[in-house]
Amino acid sequence: MTKIYLVRHCEAMGNVKQIFQGTTDCDISDLGGRQLEYLRRRFADIELDAVYSSPLLRAKKTALAIIGKKSIELKTDNGLIELDGGVVEGMPFLEAFNSVPGLLDVWKNRPQDFAPPAGESMRSAYARIDRTAQKIIAENRGKAIAVSSHGGILRCLLCKFIKNDIEYLNDIPGLENTAVSLIELDDNGNVNVPVLNDISHLPQGLLNRKSRVAAYLTGDDK
Repeated sequence: MTKIYLVRHCEAMGNVKQIFQGTTDCDISDLGGRQLEYLRRRFADIELDAVYSSPLLRAKKTALAIIGKKSIELKTDNGLIELDGGVVEGMPFLEAFNSVPGLLDVWKNRPQDFAPPAGESMRSAYARIDRTAQKIIAENRGKAIAVSSHGGILRCLLCKFIKNDIEYLNDIPGLENTAVSLIELDDNGNVNVPVLNDISHLPQGLLNRKSRVAAYLTGDDK
């Protein structure tokens, strides 16, 4: 059995500023730092053979919390980086989605077709993270690993594992900061997802669901 813990990064300054972070290398926020203390405790007694991370700072700091006191060297992989927002990169959410006609409707209703001008399309990101994940799995068969990455790209990966078709991307929930999902793969390629988007390690005061673009745009901060 191969176990893959997928972890979205902690709250970053881009979340606080409510901008489309994408590949912008924002540092973590004060609340994000506190979230990592609880994430570190969650993984303290979980045995891991390897930890991979996006090269962006918010993901790397999250990965280091996952490692904690374990004698594991962090491995970064550019294939785990977030989707490039192109013309909306670094822009406030509402400004970003109002800047391109129809972009907000696509994001909310057909995220698989999201393709910001001069950026990376969601379909390209889906294919990229699949290639990256298959490479990581091949290197770690029968082991337990953790991957620290970003909401958009991890949503694509979960869609690949659970649905095996990007057309079902809207069926996969948006991921919260430090949310943990667990993928189990047996030798026959069968997939089990016993944990999905779990933030039970965070006390109520450290939740910030408006860190998700979709939650901000719909006003869903519960």
